[in-house]
Amino acid sequence: MTDPTIPPITEDDIANYLANTPDFFERHASVLATVQLSSPHGQRAVSLQERQAEMLREKIKGLELRAAEMIRHGQENSAIAERLHRWTRELLSTRESADLPLVVAREMAAQFNVPQVAVKLWDVAPAFAGQAYAQGASEDVRTFAASLARPYCGGNPGLEAASWLVDPGTVASLAVIPLRAVAEEAPFGLLVLGASDSQRFTPDMGTEFLERMGELTAASLSRLRP
Repeated sequence: MTDPTIPPITEDDIANYLANTPDFFERHASVLATVQLSSPHGQRAVSLQERQAEMLREKIKGLELRAAEMIRHGQENSAIAERLHRWTRELLSTRESADLPLVVAREMAAQFNVPQVAVKLWDVAPAFAGQAYAQGASEDVRTFAASLARPYCGGNPGLEAASWLVDPGTVASLAVIPLRAVAEEAPFGLLVLGASDSQRFTPDMGTEFLERMGELTAASLSRLRP
């Protein structure tokens, strides 16, 4: 007769006992052969060994998928590094300082498949003040540039900077990158990237790579400053 004062044995009690008694199945090896578990691939029952094998196969499959993803990311990063190398090489090999903004935009479009790119500078040295890229930036856009702690990414709400692109009416997403010679200084220009794909530049995307591109661009274009 069951003693009502003794609490019933629970599944946790059994699990704890087995976990703390590793030699149980050594003393009762025949029990393992009779254990039947539900298969995740149907209604049939499978042995403990078969279930363990299924779990191991699933774990291996998960590891293979993770490995494939790591390889893919590695290949993508390698391709980006190669494109960045080519872009930087073009900047360094540009002899005429006045040509630098044009090279920045041209190679940005070519190397990174950005449909539309524009560069606008202000407060440049007198020798470059007559260039098209050194004209047309209003005080409003300069104030906007100064307010950017990091690149703006998102839709095209009619920003003045978007009007510098060749065909702003087709632009559904923008990246607007402030150009600072020194991080603490006010920007002396903007690098604008435009795409017809609304998902190319989104508000929730990471901006670290764009920030690095802005730093490299600003360092190169510093040659145009007084």
